[in-house]
Amino acid sequence: MPWDWDKLQKQMKNAPGKGQITPPEMEDVFKKFTDFKGKFSGKIPIIIVAILLILFASSSFFTVAVDEVGVVQRFGKYVRTVQPGLNFKLPAGIEKVTKVPVRHVFKEEFGLRTIRAGVVTRYAQGNVYANEALMLTGDLNVAIVPWIVQFRVNDPFKFLFKVRNVRKTLRDLSESSMRLVVGDRSINEVITKRAEIATKVQSILQKELNRTDAGIKIVTVELKKTNVPKPVQPSFNEVNQAIQEREKMIYQAKEQYNKAIPAAKGNAQKVIRTAEGYALARVNRAKGDAARFISVYNAYTKARKVTLKRLYLEAMQDIIPKIGSKYIIDAEQKNLLPLLNLGRLKGGKK
Repeated sequence: MPWDWDKLQKQMKNAPGKGQITPPEMEDVFKKFTDFKGKFSGKIPIIIVAILLILFASSSFFTVAVDEVGVVQRFGKYVRTVQPGLNFKLPAGIEKVTKVPVRHVFKEEFGLRTIRAGVVTRYAQGNVYANEALMLTGDLNVAIVPWIVQFRVNDPFKFLFKVRNVRKTLRDLSESSMRLVVGDRSINEVITKRAEIATKVQSILQKELNRTDAGIKIVTVELKKTNVPKPVQPSFNEVNQAIQEREKMIYQAKEQYNKAIPAAKGNAQKVIRTAEGYALARVNRAKGDAARFISVYNAYTKARKVTLKRLYLEAMQDIIPKIGSKYIIDAEQKNLLPLLNLGRLKGGKK
């Protein structure tokens, strides 16, 4: 409501102290209000209707983002789910809309907290989060197992109305699933087989969430660096060193085995093949000799004299070349002495 500027200036000039302003009188205020009411008395219904229309439009039309869906309740009861875009509902007080991000991947951390996200994410670990990650393994060792669970909302209705506190339920089920899997494995398996443990935990956790109708889909379970508590770290390092030495010796033994056994097997196969070849040659030679003997015998039975003479000649042909000095005499010779040079000594000396 505007005031009379001239009157205000006069009041400032007539003020007893510099800078002091006399407040307007109640009669003037009442008069101004009456004049204002008289000017707009005929337009009040229109103004009220306009305000109601604005309120109706602002509370009836709403926009759902591309990665969300809108869950509409009428007097608290679920009625429908709307898709991304511009949508309409009844005014506030009748229908209420709750936007649920269904494409966003949420994250729950156990035994650590993210300090700074980026290409290389930094995490904070300490005694504050130790109880979440401290677990007993199957071989009665204590391990610190930090992990991360990433999930997405796949059923907005169940996510909002089936479970009172979905995040707390997820954390409780995640801890119980991880402790169940870790409790069935040794400390070495927990440290070296993180991917296998994460896959098993994800399967168990998803089954439990489905059973509770949480409306959550587990995207991944990731185990971070697993270790043992600091007081037992030196002893554990010694154990690991002994295990590494054992693995080294086993590897060296296998290496020697892989060298010796194939060589021995190769030599054995060589001996076997040689023996088989020798046996085959002997058998074939014996068969050939037998066949030759049979053929000779068959020829002998047909012509005995000719065969005997041929055998004699063949034998002489084989024997005579092997004789050093040969003396051929006729049947009338009585004495061999004239034919021998008895004066020649051994070595060519007389």
